[in-house]
Amino acid sequence: MEIKQEKDTVTPAVCQVCHQPILPTYYFCPNCGAKLISAPLSTDIITQIGIYLFSIILPSILFLFITRWPGLKYLKSNDKKTKLIGEIAVTLLILSTIFTFYFAYIWTVGAMQSLTNSLNVDLGGLNLGY
Repeated sequence: MEIKQEKDTVTPAVCQVCHQPILPTYYFCPNCGAKLISAPLSTDIITQIGIYLFSIILPSILFLFITRWPGLKYLKSNDKKTKLIGEIAVTLLILSTIFTFYFAYIWTVGAMQSLTNSLNVDLGGLNLGY
């Protein structure tokens, strides 16, 4: 026999771990401390500046801390403001990566040309018997 609930009836929520009643707004169970839902991501200006700076610096430190970069977590959010922060962070990461690799290439080419010119000058006075 199946029991049907009316639309206006609210089923009380219970913790999946200790089965105690909880409110839908709880992030943690007040009885056992189990995590019920994730807290919303912060969108304050300090957090945004930190994420954006991290996105810009990450390529220049060779992506060593990519696992700590919060950009994808923000991008996957359902909240519009949080998602926008993620989109900006990803854009900054891509632009910073292009910028970093471009200038690394320019620096490498310049260093190779400098080395070649230096070797040509140093070897120019030698008579190698040719």
